[in-house]
Amino acid sequence: MTAARRTGAKPGKPSNVQRRLFVLDTNVLMHDPTAIFRFQEHDVYLPMVVLEELDANKKGLSEASRNVRQVSRFLDDLMRDATKDQIDAGLSLPSAQGIGQQADDANDDDRPGPVGRLFFQTRQLSSALPDYLPGHGADNAILSQTLALQALHHEARVTLVSKDINLRIKAAVVGVHAEDYYSDKTIEDADVLYTGLAPLPANFWESHGKDMRSWKEADRTFYEISGPVVAELRTNEFVHEDSPSGIEAIVRRISAGKATLELARDFRSERHSIWGVNARNREQNFALNLLMDPEIDFVTILGPAGTGKTLLTLAAGLMQTLESNRFAEIIMTRVTIPLGEDIGFLPGTEEEKMEPWMGALMDNLEVLTKSAEGGNWGRMATNDLLRNRIKIRSLNFMRGRTFLNRYVILDEAQNLTPKQMKALITRAGPGTKVVCLGNIAQIDTPYLTETTSGLTYVVNRFRGWEHGGHLTLVRGERSRLADFASDTL
Repeated sequence: MTAARRTGAKPGKPSNVQRRLFVLDTNVLMHDPTAIFRFQEHDVYLPMVVLEELDANKKGLSEASRNVRQVSRFLDDLMRDATKDQIDAGLSLPSAQGIGQQADDANDDDRPGPVGRLFFQTRQLSSALPDYLPGHGADNAILSQTLALQALHHEARVTLVSKDINLRIKAAVVGVHAEDYYSDKTIEDADVLYTGLAPLPANFWESHGKDMRSWKEADRTFYEISGPVVAELRTNEFVHEDSPSGIEAIVRRISAGKATLELARDFRSERHSIWGVNARNREQNFALNLLMDPEIDFVTILGPAGTGKTLLTLAAGLMQTLESNRFAEIIMTRVTIPLGEDIGFLPGTEEEKMEPWMGALMDNLEVLTKSAEGGNWGRMATNDLLRNRIKIRSLNFMRGRTFLNRYVILDEAQNLTPKQMKALITRAGPGTKVVCLGNIAQIDTPYLTETTSGLTYVVNRFRGWEHGGHLTLVRGERSRLADFASDTL
C-alpha cells in the first residue's frame, strides 16, 4: 500500500482529503526509480541535495546505480521542453500505471493523464534546525527543507518519505511527519505469505465425496471433486488430511467449479529415495514432488535453516541430470553478501571466486556422496564426476545469457530485489527448471524486508501458475542442536 493510498484518494478524481506533499529521500529513488509516479494525485518534492546524491551514485554496475540512472532519465523526460516558470509551478506527473515493472521498458506515450505535480527546490528556504541537531549532512539538509515546507504550506500535510529508519526517527524528534516507502511491498505481512499447502476439512469426504470421480493413468491416481473447498484451492497447491493415513495430493487443474487432484508420490520410503535421500516429513515429500515433476518449470522453497531446502534440491537435480539425463548440467548461484566483514579480493576464475560462497553446496555434496562405494577413492571419483556436472556461476554475469536444458539453483534468493529476480528467471530457455531457495527471516540486503524481497514477490506472482509451484518447509531436520538453537536463540 502506498502512502498516498492510505489517504483514500483515487487517481484522476477530486479528493475531499487534505492535500499532501511528499518529500522523497534519495534512498527511495535508488530503491524504486518509479517512486515519483506512485503518489497518485498528491504532489512530490525533491530537495536539491537529493539530486546531488543521485549524481554522486550514478556510476557503477550495481542495482542502485542502474536505478539512479533510470531516475535521471525519467526526470529528463519530464523536464523536456519545460520552461523555468513551468518548473517553478510544478511539472505534471503521470501515474505509475503503464510504466511497467521493468523501468527500462517505460514508454512515456502510454502513461495516463496527469494526477500530481513534481516540485524541485528552486530557491533556498529558510529554516532553522534545532540546536540539539548537530552537523550539516545531507539528512539534516532534507529535514531542514521539510521543516521549511511545513511552515510554508499550512494547507497541506507535508510528509518525508524515507527508507532510512534513523532519518525517520530524527524527523519525528524535530516534529516532521515521516513514513516508510510502502509501494514496493508485495504483501502487508509476511505471516500471510502463501505456503503452498492447505489442510482439508475434517468432513471433506462427506461434503465432497458425493459427485467425486476417480481414475488412474499408469501409476498416477486422480480425483475430480466439486464443492466449497474448490474455491479456496490453487493450481499446484498441495492438500492433505491431518490423520496419518489421510490423503496427500496436489491440485492439477481447476475448471468450471471442479478441481482435479493427483495423489502425491511418497518419497519417504526407501525404495523411492532420490539419490539416496528420503523425505523425513510431509513438507519435504511435497517439495520433492515439485522438484521431480517434469511439468513444473519454476519452484520456490522457503524455510528456516536446517529444513533441507538445499539437500532436497541438489538430490533432485543430480537424479534428473545423471540418472534420467533430463538436464545437461546443474547451475548453482547465489548473492554474495557476507554474514560478517567482507574478506576482500578473491583471486582466481569466476568459479574459484564463487567457491567460498558455496559452502552449502560442498556440505550437501558430502552428504550425498558419503555412501559411495570404494572407500575414499570411490568418494573422490564420485565428487569429481559430480563437480563436472555442477557449475558455479556468479549473478554478476547472468545478464544476456540463456540456459538451455539446465537445472538452475538460486540459493539465498531472499537477498534479491524483484527486478533482479525478474532478470534471472528470464534467463531460462526451453527445458530449463529454476529453483529458488531462501529464508525471508534472514535478509542481509539493505532496504529489503520480508515484504519487499524478490523471493516474496515471485512467490505471490507465480502462485496458481500451472507450471510453477511453491512450498514452505517448517520442520528442521539438521540436528537436535540446530533445532534447539533455531527455536531458542
